[in-house]
Amino acid sequence: MCLGGLSLSPFGQPETSRNLFYDLVWGSLNGRRYRMHPSFPLLLLPLAVAAGEWREVWRDDFNGKELDWTKWSAEENGHGGGNNELQYYFDRPQNLRVEDGNLIIEARKEKVNVAGVQKDYSSARIRSKRRADWLYGRFEMSAQLPAGKGVWPAFWMLPSEEKYGGWAASGEIDIMEFKGYEPDQVHGTLHYGAPWPKNIYKGQPYRLPKGDFTSGFHVFAVEWERESFRWFVDGVQVQEQKEWSSSGGPFPAPFDQKYFLLLNLAVGGGFGGPVGAETRFPAQFKVDYVRVLQR
Repeated sequence: MCLGGLSLSPFGQPETSRNLFYDLVWGSLNGRRYRMHPSFPLLLLPLAVAAGEWREVWRDDFNGKELDWTKWSAEENGHGGGNNELQYYFDRPQNLRVEDGNLIIEARKEKVNVAGVQKDYSSARIRSKRRADWLYGRFEMSAQLPAGKGVWPAFWMLPSEEKYGGWAASGEIDIMEFKGYEPDQVHGTLHYGAPWPKNIYKGQPYRLPKGDFTSGFHVFAVEWERESFRWFVDGVQVQEQKEWSSSGGPFPAPFDQKYFLLLNLAVGGGFGGPVGAETRFPAQFKVDYVRVLQR
């Protein structure tokens, strides 16, 4: 018998299945007692109970002797990110290492000349591209940000494939960006629309109520779902966006494809601003952990 979507059988009647089903004496009907047989296995009950809760699916605590290369790769280039940045990104311990349980991305003031590309600073940028990517989830980092005018650390995401066209038609998710000129503020931004220069970006800053982001560790996160993005700082929601577009497809494009993570420390550029005379190098972007959760 079926009642309210549940299969009922007379109490005491043996039933077998290749799945282990949950039995519960539910009550009586027409003078007879019945067992309730939900249409899902017992093994799925914990997931049903926890429906809607975030579950950790990926994590790096940076507790090894070196970076976990199964999770990250390092970029080496000096093209300036299209923002007139002043650094050359290296894969070397001076700029990129694991130390005392933290990822250290270190910007250094030094003359660099690589294959004719000349820069005045060195730094590092890592990404999870071709190692891990995700469609939707909560993306979280605990980090201490570097001090000094002109430093520009970022925790962000790019699409694994440019499904809807070149930047920014296929999107960009900036979970946290910081400019040293405003040590008590961080920014969260979405980039979308059409390929540059017809791209669109939308976001807003968050100001720390007390102190700044260079004096200790803080937790930065975004919750990305099909129809919304929510940004958090130290567990407090600071922004939400529900509207975006792409010239390459209908909503929710471009944010309906897999993205990978990036961490970097830039110097100068259009967002970071000029380096202040008082800015001290080396400057360190310290990351305690990065993790990903999904529903």
